[in-house]
Amino acid sequence: MIFDVTILGCGAATPTSRFNPSAQVVNVHDKLFLVDCGEGTQVQLRRQKIKIQRINHIFISHLHGDHYLGLIGLLSTMHLLGRTAGIHLYGPPELKELVEVNLRLSDTWLVYPLEFHALVPGSKQLIHEDRTLEVHAFPLRHRIATWGYLFREKPRPLNMLTSEVAHYRLHPEEIISLKAGHPVERPDGSVITPEMACAPPQPLRAYAYCSDTAYWEPLAEFIRGADLLYHESTFLEKESARAHETYHSTAGQAARMAARAGVGQLMLGHFSSRYDSTDRFIEEAIPHFSNSILAEEGKTFSVGPVL
Repeated sequence: MIFDVTILGCGAATPTSRFNPSAQVVNVHDKLFLVDCGEGTQVQLRRQKIKIQRINHIFISHLHGDHYLGLIGLLSTMHLLGRTAGIHLYGPPELKELVEVNLRLSDTWLVYPLEFHALVPGSKQLIHEDRTLEVHAFPLRHRIATWGYLFREKPRPLNMLTSEVAHYRLHPEEIISLKAGHPVERPDGSVITPEMACAPPQPLRAYAYCSDTAYWEPLAEFIRGADLLYHESTFLEKESARAHETYHSTAGQAARMAARAGVGQLMLGHFSSRYDSTDRFIEEAIPHFSNSILAEEGKTFSVGPVL
């Protein structure tokens, strides 16, 4: 079952010829979720051959331009392409007014429903749920109200072992109960547990997205155990004072957060345009968290084991 992340933009505030502003697509079980929408996002979607109309949920972390300036254009393109399915838009409460003002002043009236979901500051919150997935928003520590997002799979029904179905002569209602994780008690007093008749459950995978944030120890509890963590690393250690001043993180701080939260893998991103190379970012991260990688635009990364 698919669970991966495609990086559309991993640069900081100023776009360059090397990096676009923040945007990525999370694919969970063939459902596409757009996380942040910096300038040029819809062009990046086309370059990666990701069908725009398959995106039904858009998550904006905060209202700094490099994280949302591509949103109006994307919503307008969906309109021009004749979209009829609704879009769910999650973000700061002010995002609703921002979008509505832009549409009103351009005399644009979308032909599809746009449903806003305002995030609540200060706490972790469940903002989306379907049959196989939960998405939580959680606070980050930045100059303005900013949220991260955690995508986590929900438990799936267990897989029955055909040999054990025959061995125990299981009835349909017993199979349903065992697949749901419940033991079966028979009239003779014998008990069949899920462990006796089902294959071991598949691991549940989780992806955490932390956009602009200073190093903040409480963050670890919101993302604990994620298989893959995308964490901003705008600066190198020699600019740690600048990182502190602007409420951003260094590569080393991102790595220390990954270690503190016990994640499986760290992906560094949101690189400042002041650097000609990203090699030093990984060099500064590895001593603190060995399983660190760099975000690469146009590349798709698996979240946890491929099932």
